[in-house]
Amino acid sequence: MADRDFDIVLFGATGFTGQLTADYLARNAPEGLRWALAGRNQAKLEAVRDKLGLPDLELLHADSTDPISLADVAARTRVVITTVGPYLQYGAALVAACADAGTDYVDLTGEPEFVDQMYLQHHETAVRTGARLVHACGFDSIPHDLGALHTVQQLPSDVPITLRGVVRSGGMASGGTIHSALGQFSRAREMKAAYAARRRMEGKPADGRSSRAVSARPHRDPVLGYWLVPVPTIDPIIVARSGAALSTYGPRFRYSHFAGTKTIRYAAGGAVAVGALAAAAQVRPVRNFLLGKVSAGDGPDEAKREKSWFTVDFVGEGGGRTVRTRVSGGDPGYTETSMMLAESALCLAFDDNPPTAGQVTTAQAMGENLLARVQAGGLRFETR
Repeated sequence: MADRDFDIVLFGATGFTGQLTADYLARNAPEGLRWALAGRNQAKLEAVRDKLGLPDLELLHADSTDPISLADVAARTRVVITTVGPYLQYGAALVAACADAGTDYVDLTGEPEFVDQMYLQHHETAVRTGARLVHACGFDSIPHDLGALHTVQQLPSDVPITLRGVVRSGGMASGGTIHSALGQFSRAREMKAAYAARRRMEGKPADGRSSRAVSARPHRDPVLGYWLVPVPTIDPIIVARSGAALSTYGPRFRYSHFAGTKTIRYAAGGAVAVGALAAAAQVRPVRNFLLGKVSAGDGPDEAKREKSWFTVDFVGEGGGRTVRTRVSGGDPGYTETSMMLAESALCLAFDDNPPTAGQVTTAQAMGENLLARVQAGGLRFETR
């Protein structure tokens, strides 16, 4: 791909998270980075470029409803970043274009059905062309995927490993996340069918190992001291897929994922809130009302983002050993997500990563290289 015009193209730079990602690239890009912004509204793209203070930054026309424009963008760059969601509604054509062109792709989706559909439709093409399709490169699911990798590396690789991750945060969920979550809750049947079809297609690890995400009931964690509530996110699925791909996760890997609270009252309230949101998503007028209250392209101002935080605590057990680690950072939904998304693209473009192709996870595709990058970007990985 040395003869391509760009190293990275950012699609969706006029949205809230897209602008933050563009700003991060402008401030942290290596010297000589060839990058461009892509979108359907030329005037809005020019406004973003002016705000960045980069008058020579090239602008490309791309529309999620125009496959020809997306194919043109994919053919001109080595890596595409997209922040245009909900991905189930707007993302499929760009994944297809990147798979066909052998172009690496990163997004920040947390939509399991979308990820599974893209695997079913484009994984084999991407394997043939060499494209690396890496979903969930934001708060969903880098802290969890790389946090699990960081923890597993401190345990023996030849024994069964059980791992649990417990997330806590003091930040706003992004508008795009809320739109995606409501969309997925309303499509539980379709989501389950796509997951089952993918399981049939990919099969089990060839070396006889097993890796699964397992659910558990709410309970009090004896090690962390938090009350734990299972959360229906894509994170445990991503972690389990990394476990299936990497032999360092042991012959039998099991991962469970929770939100943690300090009191049982908050745990009960969180469980009720998730249940209520899932129920509301089943009723179209209620779902549309909620969607109308939150714009997918809006987000909090910088002062609010600076007060936000997150932690993900991991407890790993294997070979008679117990390891505790923590991943922590600032505003999860916007500031840290834009950093992680940009660093994922830079990692694919410039680092000496493991040889992979097709739909792959961040741990599988970039592993130690991305771990170093996001730490340099401000995330903390600690053994406790």
